[in-house]
Amino acid sequence: MDGVDLSGDIGSVQRIGAPSGTLDTTAINKSAHERIYGQFDGEIAFNAFFNDAAAQEHATLKAKGSGADRILSYFHGSGIGEMAAGLVAKQMNYDGNRAADGAFTFDAQTLGNGYGLDYGEQLTAGKRTDTGATNGTALDNTATPGATAFGLAAYLHIFSFTGTSITVTIQESSDDAVGDPYAAVTGGAFAAASAVGSQRIVTSLTQSIERYLRVVSAGTFNPCTFAVMATRYPVK
Repeated sequence: MDGVDLSGDIGSVQRIGAPSGTLDTTAINKSAHERIYGQFDGEIAFNAFFNDAAAQEHATLKAKGSGADRILSYFHGSGIGEMAAGLVAKQMNYDGNRAADGAFTFDAQTLGNGYGLDYGEQLTAGKRTDTGATNGTALDNTATPGATAFGLAAYLHIFSFTGTSITVTIQESSDDAVGDPYAAVTGGAFAAASAVGSQRIVTSLTQSIERYLRVVSAGTFNPCTFAVMATRYPVK
């Protein structure tokens, strides 16, 4: 969340969801309900162990009262291509529970704000540490189903940074640079960063995305630890 790795303080993820409203569009020539999707939403809820160490669970989650958007990602595993989910959200609560045995935990719910939940894949193998400009390993999207035609959204979390700045960019190729060299995805560059934090970007929703994607870093830094996930939109 917001560039802080909370995985060591999370006891359980209670819900990752992308609920959608439905709209009744039954026409006069139908004898039963017809429904289409309404607005998409998103939710990530979890239970955390109390940890008041600097820049950890309590310092991060207690800020819910600020009203600012939180940027969250859930990475399932630590391999390129494994499932991930991202959300721009409002943190709704930070409710403490003190058990009889002394255990101190907190429940937190985050609800989408402006965007629904983005289900996608990891473009880095969990957290990645670069000590300088690096071309990352590519994700082959051949199974689902190669190139796509409706753009993508991506999330960047910077967990630690030393240096002047880093720019993280998603590049694409149709054949892993066998005959088609990697080039930046249009709209696929995150803003230059110089501190811990998170970003979400989205390309045009009418834009073709090629089969292979990789994450490239550039700038003046040593080191920087970060993670990137992306979702290809199946429809406009």
